[in-house]
Amino acid sequence: MATSKSTKPAKTANTAKAVKALADSTKARRVASLHTPSDLGADATRDISAALNVLLADVFALYFKTKNFHWHMSGPSFRDYHLLLDEQADQIFATVDPIAERVRKVGGTTLRSTGHAVRLQRLSDNDADFVTPIGMLAELREDNQRLAGFMRATHAVCDEYGDVATASVLENWIDEAERRTWFLFESVRQG
Repeated sequence: MATSKSTKPAKTANTAKAVKALADSTKARRVASLHTPSDLGADATRDISAALNVLLADVFALYFKTKNFHWHMSGPSFRDYHLLLDEQADQIFATVDPIAERVRKVGGTTLRSTGHAVRLQRLSDNDADFVTPIGMLAELREDNQRLAGFMRATHAVCDEYGDVATASVLENWIDEAERRTWFLFESVRQG
């Protein structure tokens, strides 16, 4: 009996040490750095990541608004407008992951929640119960045009730090935003 009493405190002490070691290990993993090594430098990482995160928030806002209008389209041109907005929403959404991955590639961290995105977005939401089809297309045209301008501003930040990879993909996304703007403009033009 005496042997089991003396080993019991030792087992309890070993268990406590193991639990503490596991807790310390878990805590260390929670605070581990997510900063991917980059030769761009700390200022570039900070500024490019910040610009891309704001751009990402705007892309999410535009994607959701485009889908909102796609779902709530009505009227005699329903089919054409419905399909146009679905195509545009797919194109917008296709930029989400590449933008976030550019943030990580340059050494930053990206958006972590919808709340974070909402705090950063510059494009307005539209929660109206009803928007006319022409109103929808006109609002999306303006938003896509603004997004292209935001992308140009982000491109300038990339140019400042010599981040040619991010600048290069931005050029393609600017072209896509301009194309969406053009299609939306032509769709609402009266003559």
